[in-house]
This record gives sequence, structure tokens and C-alpha cells, in this order.
Amino acid sequence: MPPRFLVRGGRPLHGTIHPAGNKNAALPILAASVLADGPLELENIPRIRDVETMLALLADLGATIDWTGANAVTIDSRGVRPKPLDPALCARIRASILLAGPLLARFGTVTLPPPGGDVIGRRRVDTHFLALEKLGASVTVGDRYELEARHLVGADIFLDEPSVTGTENALMAAVAARGRTVLRNAASEPHVQDLAHALVAMGAHIDGIGSNVYTIEGGQALGGARYTIGPDHIEIGSFIGLAAVTNGQISIDPVRGEDLRSILLGFERLGIRPVLDGQRLTVAADQERRIRPDLGGHVPKLEDGPWPAFPADVMSTTIVTATQCSGMILIFEKMFESRLFFVDKLIGMGARIVLCDPHRAVISGPSTLKGVTVESPDIRAGMGMLLAALAAEGSSVINNIGQIERGYERIDERLRALGAEIERVD
Repeated sequence: MPPRFLVRGGRPLHGTIHPAGNKNAALPILAASVLADGPLELENIPRIRDVETMLALLADLGATIDWTGANAVTIDSRGVRPKPLDPALCARIRASILLAGPLLARFGTVTLPPPGGDVIGRRRVDTHFLALEKLGASVTVGDRYELEARHLVGADIFLDEPSVTGTENALMAAVAARGRTVLRNAASEPHVQDLAHALVAMGAHIDGIGSNVYTIEGGQALGGARYTIGPDHIEIGSFIGLAAVTNGQISIDPVRGEDLRSILLGFERLGIRPVLDGQRLTVAADQERRIRPDLGGHVPKLEDGPWPAFPADVMSTTIVTATQCSGMILIFEKMFESRLFFVDKLIGMGARIVLCDPHRAVISGPSTLKGVTVESPDIRAGMGMLLAALAAEGSSVINNIGQIERGYERIDERLRALGAEIERVD
């Protein structure tokens, strides 16, 4: 029988939890190791399935991988050789596409299958290829993607959308391209910033980090470096919701306050007000948990968008949190047309939610949730279901937990340390 979580809810959680390193920063930085003429030493890297899969892809290409600590790894990619990427490994993660830019820059050619990952609606790769074509690549699309470039040349590029992974692929290719690249309408999420800072540590010249316009002076040789990955703001958002739905008190340490502004603003709309003290964020018990209406008493709306707007990956846990708050709110999930489908499972637990269409849901709370048996549909919805189970009366069984464990390191152990009744059954 596949592994599952057995959860008994209704207990307030208390204590301090250490957020893992940002998964979405770790994956492109691992891909960037292909550009380095020397070992890349990474610290605070989450030891999760997606990271293991990316390391397996690199090892299959010839990289040497050495875990030097529980959350520290050294990658030496000098032994990497050009070959088609393993389709079975690529099917496991969407981040396999992040190897396109570095392999193209290093070898002038790359062949890769379509990426896998979460099924949360259509996830375009067009932006990646449009950017790489501007830098001088030719792209052939069939059952595989084939990219060739005798040499990459800097260009002024306006991305057709602020795609996170598209921006990351363009950044990695641009640092190897001859001359100057200006990347406009670029994504600027904390994990994109982490990648840019890691590339700078390797010797790249990048201006505009944190904005939506990057200027890259390409063509410099990149060397080995040591880099510490920042805390995962998505996981921190999950823990804020966890404290709120269990009516417990949780401190999260360390955090980067500048990464949390939109997240804290979103939770404040639900009547949840964590306190930031330096690098420590505390969610006190007995939060108000009352949805703040818009002026005039109108139903408020919480919507996601590209950074610095509210992150799409926090939506699932925010929806669960809203079911435990007094009042009504419209959730508008713009980015993925299948992200909200998990709310049917919340409705089955007793939540009062109207799913208006694939992008919008109206939540009226608070609702008393009952324990059920559910499947984890994707990483973030899986974490949302875990929060619901911990808030619910009675026992729940969460199947397909491999999806959760792709993105959250040892989540059952860490929650037990806070007092959660959760058991992993293999």
C-alpha cells in the first residue's frame, strides 16, 4: 500500500519551527551548476523528492554529487556531457525544463522531453523558448524539445509573460551569452532573486535583481561558489495558516521579512496578524479570525498574481484558513485553472464553499470540519488538506502523500514536534 498520513485533528499546535530552504530556488540553482567551472556548494537546501530528482538528472549527465550535511550538498558539473535527458526523471518534476538554458549555453545543443510536475492546469513553456530564440537558439518542438545555438548573443528581450521558470532559463542562458542582455517583464519572486544572487556569487554580472528588468553583462566564465538558499516563504505561509486553523501559537524562525509582505497582508484580511521581530515571526493563539469586509461592508476579494502580489502557491492553505474565519470572502485564483478543484474535498469535510468556476470560490465561515479519507492532488493542495485534517474533528487519512513530500521536508516529523497527532504509514 502506498504511504499515507493518519491524522487526528482538533489539537492546538505550539512551538517553534524552522522553515526549509526555498525549493523553487534550489531547483534552478542546481541547474545553474552546469555553468560553473568548479564545485557549487549549497547550504540550506531542502532534502525533498524534487531536489533528489534534479540531482539524479544531473548525475545522469555526469555530475558528481556529494551530500556534506543534512541540508548541504556539493555539485561538481565539470564532468557533465551532452545527452538527451532521462524521460522518466523529467516526468517527475516540472523543473527539468530549467536545464534547457544551462545545457544550451554550455554545449550548444540540448534535447529534452516535456516536463512533468503538478497537474494544476495548462503550464506554458512558450516563454522559455521565445527568450532562448531571442538569444540565438533554434527550437524544434515535437514529442521532444530540441534546441541548438552555435553561440548565444545578448539581446533586448520582452517576455510575453512574467514566467518564473522562463525568467530563470533566460537568466542562465544570458550570463553565458556574448554581450549585454536586457530582460524585461521578468519575474522577480524571491526564488528568482536567489538564483540571480547565486549566479553573481559564481561570477555573473546582473543588475536589477528584485525588479522586473534585469541587465546582464554576459560572456564571463563562471566558477564554483558557496551559496546559502533563503527560507521558503511559501512554507512560511503554510505555517501561518497552520497556527491559525489549530488556534495554536507557532513561531517561525528564521524568516526574511521582505519576502512576506503580500502574504502577511493576505492573512491580515482574514483577521490573522502575525508579529515579525527581526527574523522571527510569531502567530499568537486566539487570533481574531474574522474576515475584514471592504469599505461599505462589501465582500472582500483575495487574488493572486506575479510577485509582489499574493503568491499562487499560498492560495490552497489560505482557502483552508478562510473556512475557519468568520465572514465571507471571494478567492480569485488567476494563475492555474485546476488549482481550486481540491475545494470539493473541503466541501466533503463540511466547508461552506461555492466553487463558481475554475478560478473563483466563495467561502463562508467558520465551518466545522469533519475527518475524512482524501487524496493529495498536488503539492500545495496536499498541504492544504493536511491543514484541514489538523483543524478537523476526528481522524483523517491522506493518501498520495508523495505529492506533499515532493515539496515539504519531513513534514510529519516537524508537525509532531509542534504537538500534531500525525503518523506516516508505509
